[in-house]
Amino acid sequence: MTKEQIALCSYRMSRAEETLKSAELCLNNHFFRDAVNRSYYAAFYAVKAVLALENIDFKRHKDVVAYFNHHFVAVGIFNGDTGRLLSRLQKKRESGDYDDFFAVSNEEAAEQMKAAEYILGEVKKYLEAKYKM
Repeated sequence: MTKEQIALCSYRMSRAEETLKSAELCLNNHFFRDAVNRSYYAAFYAVKAVLALENIDFKRHKDVVAYFNHHFVAVGIFNGDTGRLLSRLQKKRESGDYDDFFAVSNEEAAEQMKAAEYILGEVKKYLEAKYKM
């Protein structure tokens, strides 16, 4: 693992945490669709932090999620809940961003934010256990 990989991982985790705070601001100010968007991106950046240490990167979101689920969830490095929550966050974000008349309740936005918090927590545990980060 190179210094550049470690720096990129740290940057992405910092971005994930900042984006999660943005999700909370959106939720607290009743911008529920934006809270779902920010929740997904927080989880996405955390997953990309893991991939940075493997020197893996993709341009398309679906490729990041598929690779993570195949190489980290399916083999038991991360539990199935992590993969399911990430996939659900992605679907909700896409619906919120692209579907007309997509409505998100306070409860749904809060649930998605909790999913992102869970994923960030799991990634932090992984990074600490495997890389002492």
